[in-house]
Amino acid sequence: MTQFFTQNSEIILRLVVAVVLGLLVGVERLLVHKDAGMKTHALVSLGSALFVIISEMIAIRYEEIGGFDPTRIASQVIVGIGFLGAGSIMLYGSQLRGLTTAGGLWVMAGIGMAAGFGLFSLAFIVTILVLLIFILINILEKPIRRISEDNEVK
Repeated sequence: MTQFFTQNSEIILRLVVAVVLGLLVGVERLLVHKDAGMKTHALVSLGSALFVIISEMIAIRYEEIGGFDPTRIASQVIVGIGFLGAGSIMLYGSQLRGLTTAGGLWVMAGIGMAAGFGLFSLAFIVTILVLLIFILINILEKPIRRISEDNEVK
């Protein structure tokens, strides 16, 4: 068992980093009572990292085949997340809901892909930026929304 972890330590690290970063963003989403929380963000990040790692492994295994492009797997993560994000967008009367969730999941896929490629610094920096956007912008939006709502009532 120890040999398994030793031989696969880099892959395990990539997957764990993806999960941890997904959980961090998911905690914020959970705290603001959004449907896509910790599990969703962790799974999107983990899945993206997994597909990137698979792409790398396939590239190594089939490197002698000309015209073979393993990056197609990684690029299709974006397409798949697009469908997931589109499913989270709902129209309630005249209000559109779920756009931030869809955008967050899309960026989470990018973070997972960065972790999957071993680009840990990039994954951490983007995670911090996402959290800053979710937390700081949420704080800044509240007074702006109150002003907007006050103007609508008049």
